[in-house]
Amino acid sequence: MKLTVETLADTDLATAWSAYNTPDDITRWNTASPDWHSPRSQVDLRQGGRFNTRMEAKDGSAGFDFEGTYTRVVPEERIEYRMDDGREASVRFTEEAGGVRIRVEFDAEDENPAEMQREGWQAILDNFGRYVAGKAGTTSRR
Repeated sequence: MKLTVETLADTDLATAWSAYNTPDDITRWNTASPDWHSPRSQVDLRQGGRFNTRMEAKDGSAGFDFEGTYTRVVPEERIEYRMDDGREASVRFTEEAGGVRIRVEFDAEDENPAEMQREGWQAILDNFGRYVAGKAGTTSRR
């Protein structure tokens, strides 16, 4: 099953693209809730390149590596990747009036309900929107 989340960030395309793909930025926005964080991230943004972002509960009670391989990269337009569990995702960046729309489509996993997954990915993407808007001194909206 494919799930989709999106946000409209009040920023320019270059800023959105950079913040989405720079490890130092990723560790600042990649969280679904305040009690989790991403202490490290690695990105080799090219077709065949790998990514790995560690996601952990701040109290150390749980954590996992979100990792995979980029299958297509079109700068400032699209990223496609395959996660190590075989699921696929695509991220599109589209300039619109008022900012940049980031739309993520991903394969659901089998362990958690689809709505829970959608909510988690949406929360992360909303954090991203707020983060890049804050870099520009503006806001973000869905």
